[in-house]
Amino acid sequence: QVQVVESGGVSVQAGGSLKLSCVASESINNRCGGMYWYRQPPGKPRELVSAIRSDGTTTTYADSVKGRFTTSQDYAKNTIFLQMNSLKTEDTAVYYCAADFVVFTTCRRFWGQGTQVTVSS
Repeated sequence: QVQVVESGGVSVQAGGSLKLSCVASESINNRCGGMYWYRQPPGKPRELVSAIRSDGTTTTYADSVKGRFTTSQDYAKNTIFLQMNSLKTEDTAVYYCAADFVVFTTCRRFWGQGTQVTVSS
C-alpha cells in the first residue's frame, strides 16, 4: 500500500510564507498520474490547489492561489513541495497531498492525512 505523508503546516501571519512537503513511499517516477495538493477550509468542501503531471512538465493552480503558490518536485526524494507566499487568512485550511500510483493493474489515488495551515491577521 502506498503511503503519502504531508508535513510543514503551522500557524503563520498574513503576508508570510510557508513550504509544505509531501513524501511518497513509492518512487514518484513510477506514478500513473499526477500529484496533487488539495485543501479543505473550515466548514467548506475540499478543493484542488495544484496538480503536477506525472512527467513534471505541467502544473496547474487554482485561481485563488495563482502567482502566490508554487509546486515543485524532487524525484530523488520522492517528494513534492508547495511553496506558499503572500499568505492570506482565507488560505487557512487542512492541506492534503495526493498521488496516483498503480495497485495491481489499477491506477488509484492515495491520500495523506493532511496538515493544518492557519493564517492569522
